[in-house]
Amino acid sequence: MKQSLVSQVGSSMRKTLDATKALTLFKKLPKQHRTGLALASAFLGALILLPSESVEASRHHEAHNLDAGVRYPVELNIAPSTDVFMGEEESSWQTYKVRSGDTLAKLFKRAGFTSRDVYNVTQAGELAKTLVTLLPGDELSFKSNKDGGFGELKYKLSSTDTLFVRPDSSDDNAALIAAVEKRDVDIRYNFAQGEIQSSFWNAAVQSGLTSNQIMNLAGIFGWDIDFAMEIRAGDTFNVVFEEQYIDGEFVGYGDIVAAEFTNQGEQFSAILHEDGTYYTPEGRSMRKSFLRAPINFKYVSSNFSKARFHPVQKRWKAHRGTDYVAAVGTPVMSAGDGKVIKSSYDKYNGHHVFIQHGEKYTTKYLHFKKRAVKVGDTVKQGQTIGYLGSTGLASGPHVHYEFLVDGVHRNPRTVALPKALPIAKEERDVFMEIASVRKAQLDNNKRIMLAMQ
Repeated sequence: MKQSLVSQVGSSMRKTLDATKALTLFKKLPKQHRTGLALASAFLGALILLPSESVEASRHHEAHNLDAGVRYPVELNIAPSTDVFMGEEESSWQTYKVRSGDTLAKLFKRAGFTSRDVYNVTQAGELAKTLVTLLPGDELSFKSNKDGGFGELKYKLSSTDTLFVRPDSSDDNAALIAAVEKRDVDIRYNFAQGEIQSSFWNAAVQSGLTSNQIMNLAGIFGWDIDFAMEIRAGDTFNVVFEEQYIDGEFVGYGDIVAAEFTNQGEQFSAILHEDGTYYTPEGRSMRKSFLRAPINFKYVSSNFSKARFHPVQKRWKAHRGTDYVAAVGTPVMSAGDGKVIKSSYDKYNGHHVFIQHGEKYTTKYLHFKKRAVKVGDTVKQGQTIGYLGSTGLASGPHVHYEFLVDGVHRNPRTVALPKALPIAKEERDVFMEIASVRKAQLDNNKRIMLAMQ
């Protein structure tokens, strides 16, 4: 009994001594460490005193949040050290947004670097010259070297490409070089379909296509269809296009890889080849000698006809062309490759341009506000030759377009054009394999849409 009592007393004294020693050590700690330990003790004590029912309710609440869309649960770890490691990407790069009026020198100064650093970066190669054309809203990121001076720079060119300017070796004093690093892009395919009720544009928007995709789709079929004059209610389209993903995140749209357009009962199909050119499924190029329309138009004021009542001269006369009405200053493009044989002004035609396309074809463009070419110029299909206006005998802003074959006026919307060249013989087998896959995708899209109706 005595021995047991002595043992208990000894144990109590040892605990007291340990507590005294711990208190002494605690008092020797820096004030901020003592405060941190006191708060941690209070926090742990509160956790111990909380009833188990509250803990269970909290777990159910977290599970409910995860089900509602939180994809990654957060795990709380209490580290023994007060040091915080942010990770190389967060801690070492400093990012600055380009403001209006900023130059590369101003950005470097804001980041704490010298004019010499700016010069060295601009001498890092051709790729570094991209930095001279920074725009407001762009972002530049800087990293310092071990001595606090300029280390390296990065500039995001696109969702996939980033420009880096850094020393050519691990030595901070080495010459700087510029290089573009590309991220791997995962290509997936999506589709859109539509039937035109009021306008092609409205139907395409309702199908989910973007403005750029709508214009690209019209461009693919622009050699076969005049989207101002020939679109009718009941016309349909079917499109397969690329979507780009990086690490599972959507970053943008790619090319239209296949498309069909049914116009007034006639179906046109286009398949994108590896060379970036669109061909029919049989391998004939979609690109032809002439575009059906010379303008990205808003609407057309009068169709082609043999006669019409002239709104200015107040008399019936032959109307050997098509009038495309759009905003003043809208660019007008050459319908085909050729040579400018007339670029002039008169009181009837206003500012006008005539283009010769080989020996057989001539196109005429009247009522420009301003001409962009002169006699003798060689022009390419799609090149801007003038800007829409209302000069000469014009009832309002428009461009009057005429198409002549062997000197005779023909309807530019229906005239038979030279056949397009077929795909190169050595490419044909590869293309036909691609076309087979794309046609299957288009057909599958139709089945899906039918099933959804």
